[in-house]
Amino acid sequence: MIKRLMNFLDASPVNFLAVKNIADELEKAGFRQVNPKEPLNTVNEGDKLYVTKNDSSIYAFHVGTKPLADAGFHMICAHCDSPTFRIKPNAEMTCEGGIVKLNTEVYGGPIMSTWFDRPLTIAGRVIVRGEDAMSPKTLLLHVKRPLLQISNLAIHFNRQVNDGVKLSKQKDMLPLLGMVTNEMERGNMLMNVICDELNINQEEILDFDLYLADTAPACTFGIHNEFVSSGRLDDLSMCYAGLEAMLASRESEATKVLAIFDNEETGSQTKQGAGSPFLASMLQRICMAQGGNAESFYQAIERAFMISADNAHAWHPNYGEKYDPTNHPMLGGGPVIKFNASQKYASDAVSAAVFAEICREANVPCQRFVNHSDVAGGSTLGNILASSLPLRGVDMGNAILAMHSCRETGSVADHEYCVKAFTKFFS
Repeated sequence: MIKRLMNFLDASPVNFLAVKNIADELEKAGFRQVNPKEPLNTVNEGDKLYVTKNDSSIYAFHVGTKPLADAGFHMICAHCDSPTFRIKPNAEMTCEGGIVKLNTEVYGGPIMSTWFDRPLTIAGRVIVRGEDAMSPKTLLLHVKRPLLQISNLAIHFNRQVNDGVKLSKQKDMLPLLGMVTNEMERGNMLMNVICDELNINQEEILDFDLYLADTAPACTFGIHNEFVSSGRLDDLSMCYAGLEAMLASRESEATKVLAIFDNEETGSQTKQGAGSPFLASMLQRICMAQGGNAESFYQAIERAFMISADNAHAWHPNYGEKYDPTNHPMLGGGPVIKFNASQKYASDAVSAAVFAEICREANVPCQRFVNHSDVAGGSTLGNILASSLPLRGVDMGNAILAMHSCRETGSVADHEYCVKAFTKFFS
């Protein structure tokens, strides 16, 4: 099971590729892609549908044996974006000696120092000319070799580096791409890479959304191989656990929904984010395609339950003082229910009790996380989604170390526990 997760992580360096890989798995399992521009027509029990938005979010529906109005839906949601660096337009900067670096901007909130001195590559999407101006084509790009590196300044020029140094996003975090060897390369290095990889001409390229990614593959480590190390565990590990549960669970009365959003790391307020009305509109359209109406949709909402799956902070043995003294989840201790008195998480006593019982029935241990009261915490999908869909729901996730590092650390056992709990929920 952990090998499948690691393969998925390696093949999904950015949101666009994660969505493509999830869609491929859904297609193999008999799910049919629907075009939101077209009518849904009739939706029958047992139908398997999925839809994408912006190539960077995906929503799968396995229609239950009862209409949505009568049985509601069980939904797992997660996000497929992770902190990284986006390549700016006109990115090439040629320096002395012909060294070329790329101009980038930070996406989300990465631990920037963890990106230094690593072999990096680029991945994302390239937009090329289509049949007309309103219909450009999208090509996905993943350069599968080390291509760039963000190099540190030698300690001899920065004696305070181990005391903590404030990093400039514009100066310190620009990656090296290569060295100009002939004048034809000058100003064209990045475009040459794109054209070679996609076998297209530069004149066809209209624009791109390209990001940096670590090239080191996911791996397990520890004396018993009990830990998993990879980039983007937050939140691709939850995406994949939800996908595995969707495909492994049996048919149920309630409709099963897997919602993988984009842009959680930047606030979710996009057409493909959790703040968008897109998912609500698709659920309403399914209700109507079953012969229902607006009242049917409202009934379905009241009968639904949401698991907002986003990783939690594992207790760090070197920094125990940063954690709540009585509620700090451990690696290998099972899924973590997250609470916050200021309602940054969707969990309450009722929804937490529901999820804890699901874990018990699945024979899976369960933990609880609350922030240290002097440490401000983050927020996640649950309450953002609840602003458009007033669902009962719980915020949870597997515990990981070094969240938002270039490489994060999780537990092999926790992934297996989470898939079991999610499968029980969907069944």
